[in-house]
Amino acid sequence: MANRKATEDQFNELHNLVTDEFLKRIKSGEASAQDLKAACDWLHKNDISGVAFEGNPLDKLANILPQVDPELVQRRLYGSRTR
Repeated sequence: MANRKATEDQFNELHNLVTDEFLKRIKSGEASAQDLKAACDWLHKNDISGVAFEGNPLDKLANILPQVDPELVQRRLYGSRTR
């Protein structure tokens, strides 16, 4: 069997099918944690990012995430730091 590469049209079709499947699972509420992680990875690998502006879903997510104190994390991981 000859080793041939996929055409651009085939790649685009596959890209659309994968994206549509992620959208279907997420919109239906049936997406598992693994599906959500895979969708995030898919966005990242395709250089897709979002900007949080007041009131959009990314802003709402950012507002419910706990704030992390880097110094507290250091103390919990490594104990008190002496200087």
